[in-house]
Amino acid sequence: MRRHTNKLEPMLRVDHAGEYGAVRIYEGQRAVFAALPGKEKTCALIDHMAEQEQAHLETFDKLLNEHKIRPTILGPVWHAAGYGLGVVTALMGEKAAMACTAAVEEVIDDHYARQIETLQQDAARGENNELLNTIEGFRADEAAHRETALNHGAAEAPGYELMRAVIRFGCQTAIRISEKI
Repeated sequence: MRRHTNKLEPMLRVDHAGEYGAVRIYEGQRAVFAALPGKEKTCALIDHMAEQEQAHLETFDKLLNEHKIRPTILGPVWHAAGYGLGVVTALMGEKAAMACTAAVEEVIDDHYARQIETLQQDAARGENNELLNTIEGFRADEAAHRETALNHGAAEAPGYELMRAVIRFGCQTAIRISEKI
């Protein structure tokens, strides 16, 4: 039985919550686009990113169990909020859905970068090397999702800067809350 360090508890809890929220966003987007004719390419793109997020979530499920860390108690909130954000942005159109992805992934990239800095210090002492490698790999996936979203017109969405600011604020707030509870 592995015990967690104090810094791993909020780190793993928030990463799990974030990946859970991402899966739900893509589920909401997929539900809308699957109901619309001619959106097969959009669904395939969303499915690809969603599969990676699901793999990330499964990794964090495993890590929470290994380290005996409980997930955030706000799981039901993130469940509804993620799905709702996915549905709303998809209803606004493909570019708005991509704008959502770009904004979320921008925050996650920054978040993972800070975690990597901490874990690199641990790795210099021979600690948490595997977790460092995992987070680095996930960060690369998230950066690729952001790039994909930008390449598919995210910045062309009506109200992009406002949408980006609101979604970034929501994600940053969710991170701070999920680290604590």
